[in-house]
Amino acid sequence: MWLRCAACSHQWPYLRFEVRCPRCGGDWLDVIYDLEAVRQRWDRLLRHRPFTMWRYRELLPLRQDLHIVTMEEGGTPLLRAENLGLMLGRPRLYIKDERQNPTGSFKDRQASLAISVAREAGLQEMVVASTGNVAISYAAYCARAGIQLWAFLVSSAPADKMREVALYGAEVIKVTGTYDQTKQVAAQFAERRGLFLDRGIRSLAARESMKTIAFEIAEQLGWRAPDWYIQAVSGGMGPIGVWKGFQELRAMGLVDRIPRIGVIQAEGCAPIVESFRLGLEQARVVRTPRTRIATLATGDPGPAYPVLRRIVQETGGAMETVSDEETYRAMHLLAKMEGLSMEPAAAAAFAGAFKLIASGHIRPEETVVINASGHTFPVEKFALGEGWVYTLEAPAAPSEGFLIALDQLDPRSRRVLIVDDDPDAVRLIRRILQSRGTFYVEAVDRGDEALERIRRDPPDVILLDLMMPGMDGFAVLEALKADERLRRIPVLVITARSLAPEERARLRQQAYAVLEKGMFTDENLIEDMLAALHPS
Repeated sequence: MWLRCAACSHQWPYLRFEVRCPRCGGDWLDVIYDLEAVRQRWDRLLRHRPFTMWRYRELLPLRQDLHIVTMEEGGTPLLRAENLGLMLGRPRLYIKDERQNPTGSFKDRQASLAISVAREAGLQEMVVASTGNVAISYAAYCARAGIQLWAFLVSSAPADKMREVALYGAEVIKVTGTYDQTKQVAAQFAERRGLFLDRGIRSLAARESMKTIAFEIAEQLGWRAPDWYIQAVSGGMGPIGVWKGFQELRAMGLVDRIPRIGVIQAEGCAPIVESFRLGLEQARVVRTPRTRIATLATGDPGPAYPVLRRIVQETGGAMETVSDEETYRAMHLLAKMEGLSMEPAAAAAFAGAFKLIASGHIRPEETVVINASGHTFPVEKFALGEGWVYTLEAPAAPSEGFLIALDQLDPRSRRVLIVDDDPDAVRLIRRILQSRGTFYVEAVDRGDEALERIRRDPPDVILLDLMMPGMDGFAVLEALKADERLRRIPVLVITARSLAPEERARLRQQAYAVLEKGMFTDENLIEDMLAALHPS
């Protein structure tokens, strides 16, 4: 291994822990490896190693294995987002489930390597500034390594996260101010006490740890790179490390390309994205963040911005902002559609991906990996709103009033009939409606059977596919409109068929709305259904 200064390109052997260039004093150091030698070793070694981040040991900047501090971090699942992909028309949509790390976030990779390097350097105490997840990870790994941690947390961090940091034995200092101010206070404390300060994005160990996400994704895809890698960022460390990881894989001949990098930020604190849109070479600092998502509220990205700007330009990637409301909707959607409860900072990446899909940046045939960077511990109150829980007082003995209360727990009041012969489409639509809890959902897969059931017991709304064997959707519509009793039942057509102009004109007269499979979201469907049920 060698170290190379990003400022003056000076390169020297990596023999001991260093944070500055001996020639110019630059504080952004990159690690250079003998990639040809690594490739030869990996061909022999990888098949026998456990699937954790340390299986890629030769490309991590630790000199001796005896200093490794690990809790089996990494090796997280790459999940196909079946329901979400079907809904968005993106069948190759994957979720890198970083929630499965020991403390519930991708920061465990950073902590494992950073604390291992600190132990190799003989450190006994260190200081970190955090919005929550970094402090939790560092506190856990410092406890394992026997290193005392001073954790400075921004006051907007959830109290539960602060308590978890303290549980691991770290000293917790809550700073009333922004995250950037918290970093300044931590730096002043470290300087006055002569303690080592974790430098975030400037830390070579932190950046190098993120490469392991790229290594795992490539291996999980059969040593292929995806077309897109998307992540929400605060300081930008994750995508920078992932990009370097794919660069090294390509240099070793293990993948043939580097994915487009998608960078997502919260609308209320987006110095990276807004500066990129303005074509600035240096980031315009956000002095007063206006987002409830504290983990994304870094107003000054420092040296990360020009690096990310170059990466996005070189890969043909994109940058996007999302509002808090869009983020919480995505958080809710992922939980309901895929069974994944993730923190808002992770959900922001999905909200941004939805926008990139809607704008045509991400094409239907492309393979997309989105980083679910952390679990939501606990679920934030903003994500659920009001009325998410029912309260019942258990009686000493059964009573009529209590039984009536039990009956009222079921809020479903509208009957929906799905007419579609595609079981995947039926499953998706049923799940969307079930998640709202206000619809009785039935399904049939034939047009003639649907007509028979509708005549016997008319539903409140019909969701109709056009392409079915036997009696197709057009014929069903004709029959409904010809029946005086049934013609007023609202029909929403959901189809994958490419419609001719005359067919669209015909459907506008017969159906309340037409939704294209793979191009609608749950919000589209619910809004159209409610509008059909309650016309103005």
